[in-house]
Order: sequence, then structure tokens, then C-alpha cells
Amino acid sequence: MATMSVCAVGLAPSASKLYRCKETSICALRFHKLRFSGLPMSEDRVLRHCRLSCFSGKESNSMTAPIVEEGIESDVPVPKVAIDQDSDPNATVVEITFGDRLGTLIDTMEALRDLGLNVVKAKVNLDSTGKHNTFCITRADTGRKVDDPELLEAIRLTIINNLLKYHPESSIKLAMGEAFGIIPPTEKVDVDIATHIYIYDDGPKRSLLYIETADRPGLLVEIVKQLLDISISVESGEFDTEGLLAKAKFHVSYRGAALIKPMQEVLANSLRYYIRIPATQESSF
Repeated sequence: MATMSVCAVGLAPSASKLYRCKETSICALRFHKLRFSGLPMSEDRVLRHCRLSCFSGKESNSMTAPIVEEGIESDVPVPKVAIDQDSDPNATVVEITFGDRLGTLIDTMEALRDLGLNVVKAKVNLDSTGKHNTFCITRADTGRKVDDPELLEAIRLTIINNLLKYHPESSIKLAMGEAFGIIPPTEKVDVDIATHIYIYDDGPKRSLLYIETADRPGLLVEIVKQLLDISISVESGEFDTEGLLAKAKFHVSYRGAALIKPMQEVLANSLRYYIRIPATQESSF
């Protein structure tokens, strides 16, 4: 598989394009409709809502939807995308959560099919944390779960791309919003402070690797590449995108056995070094 680029998954247009909609008749109509709806909204806030609505391709059904005003977040839930390779032996399980704002995600399923994948099962659960949309995904060519890290990263970026497209307000809570969203996150994460790496024994033949760090495009591929570069085998795992952070759990082994302490230290130091230096920065020297 060719090296995946961010452009391959069709990322959102730049914010500059959104401001053009202010002059259109559609936004003028929305402005008058919202201005005289009786809601306490300033002209600037109404126009900002129009820009978000035009970006998403549809007018919001309710003006109670969160709007960012003067850089202040207003009730925007933390978006979460979890890729789970452990819970189903025959499929890759993907769970998407964004409070109670997600619909049926038909467009997301279509985008995944465009990657050569089948959505074999989908379900929605609702609890106190919001609506959880879960998909069981297999490769269309083999009927098996996805094991290619580049394709897994393409799945992650495709889902986040759709989230930014239909819920542009999510960009303020996503690390990807810095590059691809219309509203960058107000909170910044220091990669040195945010990075935590733990390795535990998980039986005689494998270890459990846990990584938490600042999220960025291509992170999943970078982590797996570093593991393979030092001859660490990756059996299965889970990769979660939670707003500004990425959290990964991998079952790993070295020559068919659990990692001994010296190897654990080598692995932790190697990962910590490469996580601090993105591949794009490293290749620029």
C-alpha cells in the first residue's frame, strides 16, 4: 500500500472559504430569520452560525447548538474515535462518540466503503456520556479485519474528516482542528507533558504497551513503524482519539516472548523520542 497522505482522505476546506458565505443571499436569509427569532444573539454571533451552517452543508435545526464566541467554548462535547482490534475476532470495531449530536452516520459508512471496507454490522448505544455509534468493519477484498496500520490510520482520518465536515464545531476540541478544522482548539497540549508510556507483563508470551500522547495525523502509523523497527511484534490493540489526546494499547512481544525489562526500557525511550519529533519535522533536516 502506498504511503498515506492527509490529502488522500479529503480534508475539510480552509476557513477562508467559509467567510465568503456571509455575502450570499442564503446567509442573508438566515441572518434575518435568526435575528428576529427572539433569541438573544449578536449580529456577529448569527453570522458565525451562518458560516458553520454553510460549511456543514445544511442549516442547523436549532439555535441552541453550541457556538464559539470570542474564543470561548460553549458546551461542545469531546469527540472520541476508538479503533478496537481485540473485542471481535473477525472484524475491526470502530466506535464514534460526540455527545448526543451524531445521527446515523450514513455518510461515514459510505466514506469507509470508498476505502475498500465493508461495514458488516452497526449499532447505536445511548448512555450518560452520549450516543455511541459502533461499526464492525472488514476488508472488502478478504472479508477479514483490518491489520494494515496505514489503512487503520486512513479509517481514523476519514471518520474525523466527516466529523469536521458535518459537525464543524468539533474542531475546537480536536487536535486535528488545528490543521483541518475551522476553529482551532483553544487549549494546547505540550507533547512532553502529555506523553505517558507504560509496559506491563501480560503473560509469558506477550506484554501490554500503553501510550498516551498529543494527537496528530499519522501518529498510529509512526508508533507501529517504531515498534517494527526494533523488532517488536504487534499482535492486537486499540487506538483511541479523545479530543486533543491519542491513547493506544498494544499487545506486543519480542521473539515470541514477553518483553524483558531492558527491552521495555529501549522501547519506551525509542517511542518517547520519536513521538516528540513528528516524521514531517524529522525529514525536514
